[in-house]
Order: sequence, then C-alpha cells, then structure tokens
Amino acid sequence: MRINNLHALAKQYLIWGLATAVIFTGCDRQQPSPPPPRPALVMVVTSTSDINNRVLVGEVRPRYESVQSFRINGKIIERKVETGSLVKKGQLLARLDPADTQLSAAAALAEVKSTEASQTLAFAEATRYRNLAKKNFVSRTALDTKEAELANANARLKEARARADVAINQAHYTDLNADRDGVITAIRAEPGQVVEAGESIAQIADTGHIDILVAVPESQISSVRVNDKVAIKLWAENHVIYPGVIREISPAADASTRTFNTRITVTQADTGLKLGMTAKVKLTATDESENVGILIPNSALTEINGTKTVWIIDQQNKAEPRTVSAGSFTENGVLITDGLTSGEKIAIAGVHTLIKDQPVTPVPAETP
Repeated sequence: MRINNLHALAKQYLIWGLATAVIFTGCDRQQPSPPPPRPALVMVVTSTSDINNRVLVGEVRPRYESVQSFRINGKIIERKVETGSLVKKGQLLARLDPADTQLSAAAALAEVKSTEASQTLAFAEATRYRNLAKKNFVSRTALDTKEAELANANARLKEARARADVAINQAHYTDLNADRDGVITAIRAEPGQVVEAGESIAQIADTGHIDILVAVPESQISSVRVNDKVAIKLWAENHVIYPGVIREISPAADASTRTFNTRITVTQADTGLKLGMTAKVKLTATDESENVGILIPNSALTEINGTKTVWIIDQQNKAEPRTVSAGSFTENGVLITDGLTSGEKIAIAGVHTLIKDQPVTPVPAETP
C-alpha cells in the first residue's frame, strides 16, 4: 500500500513539472510579427467628361487613288515624274517610242487614199450606168452590178477611215498623261522598259480629298452613323484638331479582324496631313444618356455574395470592399454608373485575394 502511494505521488510531481515547463516555455516564446503590407496595383478614378467619346486609331488615305497605264504596248523612252511629284490633270508622265505607231498611222492614211480612189471610180461607173439604163442601153442586171460595186467601195472606205482613226489615236497613246490632280505615290516602270497595255506605270493619289480609314469594332458599330461628326488628331501633330464627317461604313465586317472599315472625310484638310500618317479619331456616341459613369479596368471589378464589388484603398492604405452598379462592358473596361466618386483609389489587380481592412502598399498604374 505504501509503495502504491509513493508511485502516485511521484506521478503527480512529474505532471506538475511538465506543466510548469510548458508555461515558462510559452512565456519565453516571441509573439509573431504581423505580415508586411502586400503590394497592390491601384489607380485613381476620375470623372470623365469624354466618356461618351470613343477613340480609334486610323490611317490617312486619299479618297481617290488611280493606277496610270499605257493603252498600247511599247518601249518607254522617257519618264517625266518621280515619286512624290505633284502633278496636274493632263500633265505628261511618261512617253513610249512613237516610231511604230507613226508608221501604222501613215499606212492607215495611205489605205484611206487608196479606197477613196476606188470609191470615186465605183461612183463614176454607177452614175454612167444609171444614165445608160434610162435610155435602155444596158440591162438592169448590169446596173445592179455597178450599184453593188459602189456600195462595196463605200463600205471599204468607211472601214479604212475607221482603221485610220484608231491608228491616229494609238499614235497619241504613246503619251501617258495624268488623269487627275494629285501626287505620285509609286513608280513601277523605268525608261528602256518594254511594257504591255494596262501595265501599271505610276500611281496618283488625289490630295484634294483626304480620308481617314478606321476599323470600328462590332461593339461600337451600332452607334456609328454616316454623316456623324468626329474629331481627328495626328500622332505627329497632337495639338491640331481636324473636323471630319463619317462618309462611308462597310456593310460587312472584315473576315479576319471582325471590324467594319469606315472612311471619314477630313473637311478642313491642309498640308499637315500626309498620306499614311496615323490619326486618332474620336467618335461621339449618338445617345448622350448612354455610357455615363466612370470607366475602370475589367480586372478591378469582382463579385462578392452576388453583388458587384470594387476594392477601395483608403487613406490608411487599407482595402475596403464597396458595392457598385456596373454598366456596359467594352474593350477598354467596364462602366461604373454608381458607387464611385472622382479621386478615390481602387485596386485593379488581384482583387479576388483581398480581405477587408488588409493593409496594402499602393503601386500606381496608368489609367485605362
């Protein structure tokens, strides 16, 4: 009995010793420090007065651009223009060797002289036989033969004159003249080169009528109309604003880009507009009540418990969720119609991992 009591007492002392050691060990352990604030990509939202406007990138193009070609075959002996030359309608661009066409024209004129002589003889014979037929000195068959010969001579003369006209015209076709005022944008043939009829020699762009070609996305094409007014800026001269009017909208989307090619006429074009330049075109929505709000990146909007939420970064750099009303989604972002005010800072990346009152280190980002 005494031995059992001693074992029980020893067991109790052992338990008390272990408990005391645990307590003192816990007291000596250092408390964990709070985690450092996590970086967060943020932006400051602003009220956008231009939210009704969409900016697209386009290219300066001529409204009219034509390929200049000779109408006959031949060898180029002279070229009068270079790429970039300003030309007037009717100005000589290039010339073919005229030797062959001049010979053809001379041969055609000689044929006309020959057929005229034959026609004159046939006419005299027919006249003489008509007089003889009145006196019954020749048969009716003989007269009909002479009349047929005269008709044949008249037809041959008409044909010869037509061939002569063609030959004379072709002699004039050795000169290639500009069909409009403009600037030479390409030269595709050199002196000494033998070219065929219709082969491209030069290309003229009409500088009097300038267009901007833009590709309008499917999401915006429903609000774009012919005759809508737009504002145009060049990347090279961003301080100059050119007024424009939508002139033409493609009825079908491009098969590869799924965009609609739209041409905009620059109503007050000047020499600052160079062909091929890049231009920014601001399209204005037709309904001013549409698209009113603040545009934020799509990545800044999340959903918590079925409600649209944006994470606000307050003055203490802590994350706070806020319920907002979202409008239309576009390629540039989502439109917030209620719940945000100008000047507030929001998180625009990693919003699914934020928690309420979480400290963050703001990292500024460009506005969308």
